[in-house]
Amino acid sequence: MITLYQFARTWGLPNLSQFCVKLETYLRMHNIPYQIVETLPLKAPRGKLPFIDDEGQRVADSRLTLHHLQSKYGHGEDAHLSPEQQATAKSFQRLLEEHLYWVTMVTRWDYGESNWQANKQAIFGVLSPIARDVAAAIYRKRIKKQILGHGIGHLSDQEKFALGNEDIDSLADFLGDKPYFMGAQPTSLDASAYGILVNIVGSPIESPLKDHARSRQNLYDYCRRMQAEFFPELPWPAD
Repeated sequence: MITLYQFARTWGLPNLSQFCVKLETYLRMHNIPYQIVETLPLKAPRGKLPFIDDEGQRVADSRLTLHHLQSKYGHGEDAHLSPEQQATAKSFQRLLEEHLYWVTMVTRWDYGESNWQANKQAIFGVLSPIARDVAAAIYRKRIKKQILGHGIGHLSDQEKFALGNEDIDSLADFLGDKPYFMGAQPTSLDASAYGILVNIVGSPIESPLKDHARSRQNLYDYCRRMQAEFFPELPWPAD
């Protein structure tokens, strides 16, 4: 059986990590048996969560993990996509994971003290107060450096959120009134999209990005549908 190593559940969401949500959603989407071990990324391969142990083989990085799962357990619903549709799905996945994700990281790690405290408690609250403060300070410095390295950290808050809102609009316009991003069946794009979008509209992290995402009703409804379908044990967070 696969063991999925990830953060503890919090905020009424499957996970505070967008990529942990992505992998667990994919596992549930394809009915792949798994068990969860709640942990922190301190000793994780590549220093990040999630990662899996599949019969002794450890695989880290959600993209590589999906490749592993698809190779070993089959492509499932993605197999019905044409090459053109697969290219479109891959492009939106990159928009989500390589751009919009970094705007969400700004909101958690470098946008307002209340956001930072909520993020800090959710991630490091299991540690003793001294260890929590030390670990949080180290990781905050590291994440802020990565945000600068990405490039978006050099922009003003207004510019960051304007770009993030463009991503939100593109996703909302492409989803339209479809049940899933690529049509009638869920695909791996939906695992990525739900993981990132639910952590915008359903988390306690406040920002202009969250306000704009919630204003796009089809994205908000999409997140509620995905949670009800794949995580029915979790009630939707109170608005």
